[in-house]
Amino acid sequence: MSDQQDTSEVFRGTAGGDSRLRDQRSTDGTDTRAIPAFVFGEELADLADHDDRIAVLTADLAKANRATDFAERHPDRFVNVGIAEKNMITIAAGMAASGMIPFAATFSSFAALLGCEQIRTDCAYPHLPVRIVGHHSGMSMGFYGTSHHSLEDLGILRSIADLTVVCVTDANHLRAVLRKSLDHDGAMYLRLGRGRDPEVYAEVPDIEFGKAIQLREGSDLTILATGSEVRPSLDAAIMLEADGMSVAVWDVHTIKPLDFAAVAAAAKTGTVLTVEEANRTNGLGTAVAEALLEGGFGQTRFHRHGVPDEHVPIGPPAALYAHYQLDASGIAAVAKRLHDSTGA
Repeated sequence: MSDQQDTSEVFRGTAGGDSRLRDQRSTDGTDTRAIPAFVFGEELADLADHDDRIAVLTADLAKANRATDFAERHPDRFVNVGIAEKNMITIAAGMAASGMIPFAATFSSFAALLGCEQIRTDCAYPHLPVRIVGHHSGMSMGFYGTSHHSLEDLGILRSIADLTVVCVTDANHLRAVLRKSLDHDGAMYLRLGRGRDPEVYAEVPDIEFGKAIQLREGSDLTILATGSEVRPSLDAAIMLEADGMSVAVWDVHTIKPLDFAAVAAAAKTGTVLTVEEANRTNGLGTAVAEALLEGGFGQTRFHRHGVPDEHVPIGPPAALYAHYQLDASGIAAVAKRLHDSTGA
């Protein structure tokens, strides 16, 4: 392989050169300032200008998550721990115990899987204001494969007591999440998407953790989506409208605590579809299923849509989304089948 070739871009399916390794849908038409990873450091640097509690840690991935923007403006509050993700989370816990609000950022697969014990024991158990930032979640690492895919994080982390779990929707939503997190009590896991998430919010929304946002009204079916799947779910609803279906869409950005009122509202349409870029075992879909049963909505027609319980193939992200029907047309097809079915 040429020394001049960026292998990282090849593995993500965004490199030029060999067309077999490049996925146009993964690269084109996106303003870099609308990419969540690119506003992470910038937004925190702005906040840190007025709040000396904020610190940022990364495990040798400052360029990938653009923590470099924070490091340039606040070098005294930036720590690169090297490739030591577990230590990074423990260091962040120590900083939080000393009165700071640390944001510890690395690939989602490393944060949630490698750092699970540290998140539970060092952050959630002592109720410390650590913000674990897992970026490049889901299948967004493409050709890097299973070791770098993060499909189990929601299932694992929503089972940890006293840990808030939030999925970021787009760049403006990320700004809102970071701002709101400064006043949040206890530990948080912030799940960032693939870094190519199209716009859902034209402006920074007013959010509340644990309260979903209804983006579209509908009477035939409700889609409860989270993170990177919110935009394609909206697009799917528009496609279905052309076929005569009225589809409501909610952004369930907080997986834990779940918005039970939003689930109850969704159940009123009689049919509920959850959509997530994650293993559907114990993720958003399972959380919603629990809420439906516990809330007395057991007769609701319901389906969990996400990645089945398997290790996904290796390939460019957009191809993987299409393979699992997690793009707009795929979600529309799944929703129509559910709506037309006679059972759950």
